[in-house]
Formats: sequence, C-alpha cells, structure tokens
Amino acid sequence: MIKHIAFFVACLYAGACAALPPHKLSLTYDLSYNGIVAAELTEVLEHDGKVFSLTSEGRGKGIGALLYRGAAKRTCRGEITAAGLRPLEYRDQRGDNPANVARFDWTRKTLTQQHDGKIETTAMVPSLHDRLSFVYNFAFQISPDLNPGRDIKVTLTDGKGLTQFHYVVAGRELLKTPAGELETVHLVKQRESKDDRGTEIWFASGRNYLPVRILTIEHDGARIDQMLTRIDD
Repeated sequence: MIKHIAFFVACLYAGACAALPPHKLSLTYDLSYNGIVAAELTEVLEHDGKVFSLTSEGRGKGIGALLYRGAAKRTCRGEITAAGLRPLEYRDQRGDNPANVARFDWTRKTLTQQHDGKIETTAMVPSLHDRLSFVYNFAFQISPDLNPGRDIKVTLTDGKGLTQFHYVVAGRELLKTPAGELETVHLVKQRESKDDRGTEIWFASGRNYLPVRILTIEHDGARIDQMLTRIDD
C-alpha cells in the first residue's frame, strides 16, 4: 500500500500519471530474417497503474508460415513502482514444449528459474529483469534518463539462465516504420567480443518510450529485425 501511495505522489509532482501508457494497448511487429519477413509478433500490454501484464505471441508469416507451426508465446506479470516495472513471473513457451519460467521474490531477493525439468533458486543480482519487461520498463519510469552517452547495464532472465547486457544510448533518431515516422531513442549493445551477438533497440520517445524496433545481429552477420507495423490503443 505504501509503495503505491509513494508512486502516485511522485506522479503528481512530476506530472507523470497522465504520461503513463494507455491501460490497454496492442503492438504488432513484423519479424524478418535477413530482410525476409518470417513471422508476425503481437504484444499486448495491460495495466491499472499498480499492476501490469504483458503477452507476446509470434506466428509464422509468409515463408515462415510454411516452415514453422504453432506459436511462440511469452508472458509477464508484475507490479508498477516509481522506478518502473517490477516483474513477478515470466513464462516463455515455444509450441507444445514445456514453458521456461522465472519467478521473482522481491522480499527474499531470490530468483527461481524452471526449465528442462529443473528448478534453480539463486540470489537476485542488481538491475534484474526478464526479456519482456525490460523493453517496456522505460514506459513506466517517471523520468527515464536516456540522454546520449548514458550507460545502461541490466541482467536479463529467460527462465533458463542470466545474461548481462551493457547498452549505450546512441542518440535520438527519426525512424520510418510501417506505423509512421516516429521520434526514437536508440540504444546499442556493447559487444564484448567479435563472437558476441549485437543488439540495437529503438524506443518511441513521443509514445511513452514503447519499443519500436529491435535489431539482433548474429556473430555470422545474420540480421533478425523486429519492426513495429501498428499500434492499437
């Protein structure tokens, strides 16, 4: 109760409550591999200012519909704080395979990951998120610090393990998308070696810092590009 009161008081003074994303919205993306669209991804965000849920579901599209059957689905639920999203549970399921699950116990400061019939509990590390809540976290921060040159270090769980990411804010860009031209903030992952996977993320600064584009570059140069095509709110 106290943390929610503190959050709304902070919103009042910062004028941020009105800037929160709509209580429900849907974002649609095309997912391409080396320029060829292979899947469509739909992500749904719902919140009431206190708690949130996220659902991301991808299905084959074009040639991808012929190659891949079933759906890949990720979900996350948790709480909203003055610092942003605080996940409680993350699930990642591919087709009919058992889901990988991550559960966050913020009282005991533990993370429990469930995968391949195993359950592992470890102590939380700083700046911990799951792979879904992280890209929506800036949308719920009262005043996100995304000035050029800023370092952003985060540890992400996918239910199977932890991966550390180091991003640098590259700057602001006007990005052309099928959903229109959007003012964005561009983050670039810092590679630790030539074999490290590259990642770049663009957030819409005029649309609550929602994720617009996520580009992954494999060590062999293959490009996996997630591009926004529509926002429904």
